[in-house]
Amino acid sequence: MAIIKNPQEFLEKSKDILNDIMDTIDKLPAINLEDFHGENTVFIIVDMINGFAREGVLKSERVEALIPEILRLSKLCDKSGITKIAFADNHTDDSIEFEAYPSHCITGTSESELVAELKEANDYLLIPKNSTNGFLENAFQKWIRQNEEVTNFIVVGDCTDICIEQFSKSLKAYFNLNNRKSRVIVPLNAVDTYDLETHYADLMDIMALYSMIINGVEVVKGIN
Repeated sequence: MAIIKNPQEFLEKSKDILNDIMDTIDKLPAINLEDFHGENTVFIIVDMINGFAREGVLKSERVEALIPEILRLSKLCDKSGITKIAFADNHTDDSIEFEAYPSHCITGTSESELVAELKEANDYLLIPKNSTNGFLENAFQKWIRQNEEVTNFIVVGDCTDICIEQFSKSLKAYFNLNNRKSRVIVPLNAVDTYDLETHYADLMDIMALYSMIINGVEVVKGIN
C-alpha cells in the first residue's frame, strides 16, 4: 500500500505548504549579539571541519561558504566574552555510523580537524563526536551540567537537516523536560546542508529550519 494515496494531490498541496513555509522563513527577524551576555550565552560551532568543507567524500561547497560568517560571529563572541564550543566529527574505522554514511572524518586525519580559519581563532572547547548528535556526547553532557547558568545557545554549522537539527531539538527538549526557559538560536545564514542526488539541499534546508521552528528553536535571519 502506497504511503501517498493521491500523489498528484499531495504534490499540489505540498507546493502551497512550501510557499507558506518559505514566506514564514523570509519574514524571520535578525537579532543583535549585544543583547546577550557572556555569563549565560554560548556559541556552538557544529562540524565546521575539513571533511565536510574541503576534502573527502562528504565535502560540500555550501558548507565551505559558511566559513566567513561563522568566523565573523566567532570574533564577535570573543569581544562579548561569550564561550565557544566546537564539535568535530571524529570516527574510528569501524564506526557504526558508516552503515548510513560513507567512511569520513577518521580520528587523526585532517578531515576530522576544524577548518584553518576557525582553528586559528582559538579559545574554544573542542568536543569530538562519534554520532550525528553532539548533544549526546559525554563531554557536552558534563559541560551543560556544570554550566547551568547558560540558557542561551547560538548554534551554527552543518548540516542543517542532520547535526544542527538533531542537536538543537535535543537541547531544546532537554530544557523543556526540566521546565527551564532557554533560547536555542539558529541563524539561517550560518547553517547549510549538502546537495547529493535526492538530497536536494534547498528543500532539506527549509524543511529542517521549519521543523526546528515548530519545536521551539529560534531560527533567525542573522546576527548583527
